[in-house]
Amino acid sequence: MSTQVPRLLAGLVDDAAVFPPGSATLPDAVTAHRRHRAAWYADLVGPLLLPASAIAAGELSGLVDPAEGFVIGLIGDTGIDRLPTALSLLPPHGVTARQVEVAVAKRGEDPQPGLTELVKLAEQWRDIQVYAEIPLTFGLMGGLDTVAEARAGGLPIAAKFRTGGLAAELFPTPVELAAVICACRDRELPFKLTAGLHHAIRHRDPETGFTHHGFANVLAATLAATEGAEVAAVAELLAATDPVRVVERVRAHRDAERPLWAGYGSCSISDPLTDLARLGLVNGGFEK
Repeated sequence: MSTQVPRLLAGLVDDAAVFPPGSATLPDAVTAHRRHRAAWYADLVGPLLLPASAIAAGELSGLVDPAEGFVIGLIGDTGIDRLPTALSLLPPHGVTARQVEVAVAKRGEDPQPGLTELVKLAEQWRDIQVYAEIPLTFGLMGGLDTVAEARAGGLPIAAKFRTGGLAAELFPTPVELAAVICACRDRELPFKLTAGLHHAIRHRDPETGFTHHGFANVLAATLAATEGAEVAAVAELLAATDPVRVVERVRAHRDAERPLWAGYGSCSISDPLTDLARLGLVNGGFEK
């Protein structure tokens, strides 16, 4: 049995172990991330995501051997203006930031001022992938235009969206998410997602009553969008709760590079891995 992660799934899941609801301690997260990087499913896993506040507080001290080449994604929980300081604190630990992710506005705010500030920083970080988290509210399409223009100008910048949270309104409907995916497709703009993508197939959480998007649904929907499907057809795939149609489309593209969708952050690596194994999309000796 092959233990290779299909090319389509490479780097799909960033390790967000320290973030809720997992909320692992930083020492535990670093240790577990090393284990993931050495496991048979290592190709599935992106960098360990760490908040800028933890870096600024010196919480990495003593956890990483400068010689090991530890790679992270930096989450700008302290705001755009403090990102340079957090980045400057990584080299003494021998840590490299592969990507920076930061919200450019709160829900209901104009994203343009934050995007202007972030684009200026991205001009200085041409070896770091930057993700601008744009709320799915006021100013969204204009924000996408700004990011797409900066990317077309050569900057390593892309979009990021939230697909869940602690309130029902933080979960976009299938049509809303489909519209965003198609908007990114039309602008040739890669995107990343975060929050709520706990399992492969769309499902209702019995504890909260919230209906969550499935990450396999998102993958199938993105594949359809890049093949020319419009919002209604993309939304149908996002809304599907029967895994057959979703899995068939994903399996048909398993050897291709994943288009448009950069991936998502998950506080658990074992949960998506388990779902992928149950759906027959990965094979191998399972480890948590």
